[in-house]
Amino acid sequence: MNAILFLVALNILVFVFTLLRPQLIYVLGLTPALVTQQPWTIITNMFVHASFSHILFNMISLYFLGSFLYRLVGEPDFLKVYFIGGLAGNVLYIVLGPAMVPGVGASGAIFAIGGALAMMAPRLPVLVFPLPFPVPLWGAMTFFLFFSFIWAGIAWQAHLGGFLLGLLVGYYFKRRGRRLYYY
Repeated sequence: MNAILFLVALNILVFVFTLLRPQLIYVLGLTPALVTQQPWTIITNMFVHASFSHILFNMISLYFLGSFLYRLVGEPDFLKVYFIGGLAGNVLYIVLGPAMVPGVGASGAIFAIGGALAMMAPRLPVLVFPLPFPVPLWGAMTFFLFFSFIWAGIAWQAHLGGFLLGLLVGYYFKRRGRRLYYY
């Protein structure tokens, strides 16, 4: 679990720095039209968050969903899903996102974790606010993905890219027998 706690701590640290120096969002955030001039942003944007609620919900999701995937596949594969999922989300954001709007957040990486879990353990019960009862993970991920498309200001492109990559990786792990639990 050290990798998950490290990622959470790094995200919080970058968030504090961007609160102190808001111009860092434009240096670290992924702006599709500027990606050739600022290539580092395809990675750094995964650690930048726009608001307290943005980082709060992303880090809660990372911790809980990440903990399940970490136990299923181990640290090296967990980190691969996280970073490759984030990159997949960023690529889709570059292709389909608004040219001059910086994309920020770990959502593509987190949706990749959720997609992998939805493929490997689809009936895993999770709580989704505001529903007062657990729903299957596949239902929760579908709900959040749908929510991404209708809520203004959310980079649905990154969510979709990460989720699709997660589904592919989850299928791969499942075929290799990486699933430890049957749900």
